[in-house]
Amino acid sequence: MPPHKNIKRVALTFPIAVPWMAHCVRGIVSYSQEHGGWNLFTSPPTLSSSQELSLTIRELNGWPGDGVVSLITDPAECRDAQELGIPVVSVSGTLENPGLPRVMSDQSAIGRLAATHLLSCGFRHLAFYGLQNTWYALLRRRGFEARAKEAGIECSFFEEAPHPESPISWQKRLKPLDRWLKSLKKPVGIMAVHDYRARVMLEECHFLKLNIPHEVAIIGVDNNTIVCENCQPTLSSISRNPWRTGYEAAKMLDQLMAGKRPESLEILVPPDGVVVRRSTDTIAVDNAHVSTVARYMHDNLSKNLTVEYVLKQVPISRRLLEKLFRGHLGCSPHDYLCRLRVEKVKDLLAAVPRKKMQTIAKECGFATPDRMRLVFSQLTGMNPTQYRQMLAANKTEKVAIEGM
Repeated sequence: MPPHKNIKRVALTFPIAVPWMAHCVRGIVSYSQEHGGWNLFTSPPTLSSSQELSLTIRELNGWPGDGVVSLITDPAECRDAQELGIPVVSVSGTLENPGLPRVMSDQSAIGRLAATHLLSCGFRHLAFYGLQNTWYALLRRRGFEARAKEAGIECSFFEEAPHPESPISWQKRLKPLDRWLKSLKKPVGIMAVHDYRARVMLEECHFLKLNIPHEVAIIGVDNNTIVCENCQPTLSSISRNPWRTGYEAAKMLDQLMAGKRPESLEILVPPDGVVVRRSTDTIAVDNAHVSTVARYMHDNLSKNLTVEYVLKQVPISRRLLEKLFRGHLGCSPHDYLCRLRVEKVKDLLAAVPRKKMQTIAKECGFATPDRMRLVFSQLTGMNPTQYRQMLAANKTEKVAIEGM
């Protein structure tokens, strides 16, 4: 018997160089390895200068494979998929009804999670930057709007039309976005439909001299680290849980290839959390004095601040400031400063695993590492070393799962 006779051949017709899609592939690989392994045929990166174009559904016509996981984005691709004669599972949310089995992110839940995060930062003005005529963008907007309405907040929306090739300059295309940004009541928390649009908006805020995150806080979707971690400030984002999407798509495809009907022909995968970075690292409150002091703390964490020092930023007494903080934020100015410092410690422990505790303490405004350990333990129930060990263990576990 020839080797590998029963190994299924599965094509992936989406650009695996896109970060969230690369994680999706890992989920597919994990499932296939648990079930004997598949031969995967993947689409090359789309690089016209290297004569590399994406593999399309139509090009698989006549291909002697067993199944396909695809990013179906238009009705023509749906028809091509239905004519292949082998099972096809889509992982795209672009079309409302592709007429194909589908596993996709729960787009409404993504919108709700973004709104919840911005509300937790204290924003009472929310806005959404989306795309016209795109199903997943509409669902994200609906989820965002529904969560905002539950909090008694009306949203502003700006939805951009797809740009056909034209001689219009990039800066002219952005004029409507600029006008919208200037018209919004500040401070405002904005969800962009995905990370690239979030970065565009972030750059336009710089151009308009709008302070991020204190005047405009921005959150995107996809947690594309190349985009999110290489802009100023770094960009908060919703992780859409792409590994689970790939795993569930592979599971559905396996059932279809075996001639079985899945329990559901559409599976919605919930997002797996908010990755908080500097673009939403703020607190928005209606009181000007509390807002001024809170922002000053955010922007000067590395300094050895005291309550007496931050009091110089506002013309009120310590007693009144304490009362205002407790009324608006539920804690004293000192407690709020400690919380900010501990969150920054967490960020540094996660970002630079080998960084010395003495350096971390200094960068977070603690007088000594011992003081940092005391405050950190009081607020988290563990010391910084234990927290670092927990992060390392979680990372090892995640790598092990993705490599199964």
